[in-house]
Order: sequence, then C-alpha cells, then structure tokens
Amino acid sequence: MAQEQEVQETGKKKPNKVVPIILGVILLIGIIFGAKKYIYFSKHVDTDDAQIDGDISSVVARVGGYVDTIGFEDNEHVKKGQVLVKIDARDYQVKLEQALAAQKGAGASIGVGQSQIFQTTANSASYKAQVAANAAHLDKAQKDYARYANLVKDGSVTQQQYDQAKADLDVAKANYQAAKDQYNAAVVQIGTTRDQLKVTNTGATQRQADVDFAKLQLSYTTITAPATGVTSKKSIQLGQLVQAGQTLFSIVNDNSLYITANFKETQLTDIKNGQKVDVEVDAFPDMKLEGTVYNFSPATGAKFSLLPPDNATGNFVKVVQRVPVKIKINADKATLDKLRPGMSVNVSVITKD
Repeated sequence: MAQEQEVQETGKKKPNKVVPIILGVILLIGIIFGAKKYIYFSKHVDTDDAQIDGDISSVVARVGGYVDTIGFEDNEHVKKGQVLVKIDARDYQVKLEQALAAQKGAGASIGVGQSQIFQTTANSASYKAQVAANAAHLDKAQKDYARYANLVKDGSVTQQQYDQAKADLDVAKANYQAAKDQYNAAVVQIGTTRDQLKVTNTGATQRQADVDFAKLQLSYTTITAPATGVTSKKSIQLGQLVQAGQTLFSIVNDNSLYITANFKETQLTDIKNGQKVDVEVDAFPDMKLEGTVYNFSPATGAKFSLLPPDNATGNFVKVVQRVPVKIKINADKATLDKLRPGMSVNVSVITKD
C-alpha cells in the first residue's frame, strides 16, 4: 500500500511556470513601453497633419499683346530681375511716340503764349507812358483854354486864338482817351493770354502724364522674374495672345520653405513660439530635420475654408478643430533644395527639455 501511494504521488504533474513567466515579461514590457510613451508625450506634441509650404509668386501680364520671346523653360532656376518674357511692343512704342508729339505741341503752345505775354507787356508799358504824356498835354491844354477864356473877354487874345485853344483841348482829350483805351486793352489782353497759358500749362501737364503712362505701358511689355526661384506651370507659347491680368507662370521662391502643421486645438496648451521641433519627411525617411515654432494662425483652418461651418443652425456635433502653426526649417541649402512645397511631414514639438 505504501508503495502504491508513493507511485501515485510521483505520477502527479508538476506546476507549469513558463506561462506566468511569459505573462510577467509581457507585463513588464508593457509597463516600460507605457512609461516611455508617457514620458515622451509629457515633453512632446506630435502631429502627422503637416506639410511643407513655400512662397509661390504668380507672374501676371500687365498689358495685352502677342508673346514675342520666352527666355525660360519649366522647372528652370531663374534670378530676380532676369528677363523671362517679352510681349510685342510695337503698338506701345507708337503710343509713346504719339504722346511725345502731343507733348512737344503743348510745349510750343506754351512758348507762343509766353512770347505773347512778353510782347503785350512791353506794349502796355509803352501805352502807359503814352497815357502819361497825353495826360500832361491835356493838363496844359486845359490850363491854356482856361487862361484864353478869361483873356478873350478883355480883348487880350483874339477869338481865333481862343478857338485854337479850345480845339487843342479837344484833341488832347481825344488823344488821352485813345491812349488810355489802348493801355486798358493791353492789360485785358495780358490777363486773357495768361488765362490761356494756364490752360495750356494744364494741357502740357496732361501731355506729360500721357508720356509717363505710355512709357510705363511700354516697360510692362518686358516681364522679369519677381524673385529668385524655380519656374513652374508655364502656360504660354510663342505668338500667343495674352490679356492684361492673365497668369503666365509661377515661381517658387528660394529660401522661402516652411512647415504648416495643423495641430488640434487641444494640443496647443503647451506649444509656444521659439520651441524646437523635430521633423520627419515622408519622402526622405532617413532625413532628420529640425525646426522652430514661428507663429500661429489667427483662426482655425475651417474658418478659412470655402464653406466655413456655422454651428448656430441645425443639430450641433462638436468636432475638434485644428489650428495651423508655422514652423521655420533650420537646414542648409543642400537639404532645402531636396524639399518641395506640398510634401507630407511628421512634426514633434519639444515642449519641455
């Protein structure tokens, strides 16, 4: 009996310790992983809703005409001020010549008017001197006539002398009045000529404005690069008729790349200007970039959409909004040359050191 009992005890299965050990290891790994994630997210704010942006200049024709010359190709690097397109300028050159001719005619009219003023002014001075001389003659004739009128009564002078004195007085009055009328007419003519000259000067100013405008329009036929960068979306061909306001091509500006990260509004609590940012580019997994938080959008992205939401109507469902945050990229030129606006990136803002 004792032997049978010993055999039965020996035949019992030993407890399996492998499963508890595995569970313990998994639990320990989970705790370590959770602790790392907790520590990481307590110091970082991440989002994958981010992309590279850049300043893109659209080049627009300011005058209409036929394309005469194209000095670039798509995706070509150009420098600011480089001549890229020329529009046939013959029509605008003719308009400039017409404006210059009109200006020259206005200048000649001004010269004639000024000459007339100088001549009339000289004549008025002569007429004024003549009025003074005739006034003196008139005064003498009046005195002689008064003296002869008294002397004719007592017979000191003859009737003929008296009549001659009266005739001399009448002639002096007529001469004085004629000289005075000539002087007044000269003064009126000077005023009239000056008024006409003012009108001519106004016309000359307008002609100068026409010349300046024609020169400006002519300058617009030469289209230059507004910034240094890479051309894109060329939509013109030689001989094509373009209209004023038509977009011809675009230029992606050099050294203007930045990141727009759309963080949830609940993630903005600890994000501040100047904080460092780790950036991962989807197109270049091995590329590690660093950036800096620059500024925040004044409104959520939804407010700038074509049809912004209006929560005052209908049933309301609360949705967490996103706020665009601009991040500057801290990288050398060789690295920036690989990046393109529109590339997707992951960003991680370091909120605590």
